[in-house]
Amino acid sequence: MIFGVPREKTRNKTKDMQEDIRVLVVDDEELIRSGLTMILNTAPDLCVVAAVAGEAALTAITEHRPDVVLLDITMPHVDGLTILRRLQEWPSPPHVAMLTTFDTDAYLGEALALGAGGFLLKDTAPDQLIRSVRAVATGAGCLSASVVARLRHADGGPAARAADAVHGTSGAALLEATDAVLVLDTLSPRERDILGFVGSGMTNQEIAARLHLAAATVKDHLSAVFTKLDVANRVQAAVLAERAGLVGDLGDVGKYG
Repeated sequence: MIFGVPREKTRNKTKDMQEDIRVLVVDDEELIRSGLTMILNTAPDLCVVAAVAGEAALTAITEHRPDVVLLDITMPHVDGLTILRRLQEWPSPPHVAMLTTFDTDAYLGEALALGAGGFLLKDTAPDQLIRSVRAVATGAGCLSASVVARLRHADGGPAARAADAVHGTSGAALLEATDAVLVLDTLSPRERDILGFVGSGMTNQEIAARLHLAAATVKDHLSAVFTKLDVANRVQAAVLAERAGLVGDLGDVGKYG
C-alpha cells in the first residue's frame, strides 16, 4: 500500500530528530501530505515533523522549527505566497521549496522574488524528491528541469512573465537565446558542463558523482559561473542554461578530462 508507513519507524526517526533534516509539509490535500510524508520518511536522514494544511502552517512552523518547508503554492484558505511572505519577515526563516503543478506558472516569479529556494512538481519521483530536499536544506536550492522549461516556453504568457520577474532588470539572465550562447563563451568547458547539469535540476552531489569531482570543487566552479554570468542564484543560472540550449546536450561531458 502506498501509505503503509510502519509506525515504529516514524517513532525511531523522532528519537534521532536532532540528527535529521527536519521537514514540514504544507498542502491543502491530505492525500498529498500523506504521500510526501511516506516518501520522505523512508530516507534515514529526513524526518517529517508535521504535515498540515495552509491555515495551520505558520503555527506548525513556529512550533516545530523545521529546516525545510515544502509549501504548496496555491491553497484555498491561505495561499503559499502569503505564508512565504510572512516567513521572510522572520530573523531566521527555514529553507522553502514550493510544491507546484503546471497550472501555477503565474506565481513562480513572485515566489522566487520572495525567497523560495526552488520548485518541485508534485509528481516528482521519490528519489529525486529526497535528493532535492537535501539540497534545499544546504541552501543550494532545487528546480525541476521541467519547471525551467516551462518558464521559457510560453512567450508572452504567465510563465514568460514569471521568468522576467525572476531575473529582475539586469544581468546575463535577461539575454535572449543567441546572446546567452555568446555569454557562455566566458565559461570554461568544465563550467559549461556544470551549468548544464544545474539546468537539468541536478544537485551539487549528483554533479560531483557524474564528473568524478568533490562536491566542494563543484561548488567552487558554480560560484565562478554565477560571477561570470552575473546571476544571483541557482535558479537564474538554470533558466539561462535552458535558454542557451545546454540542457539535454551533455552527451560529451567529461571527455576533455
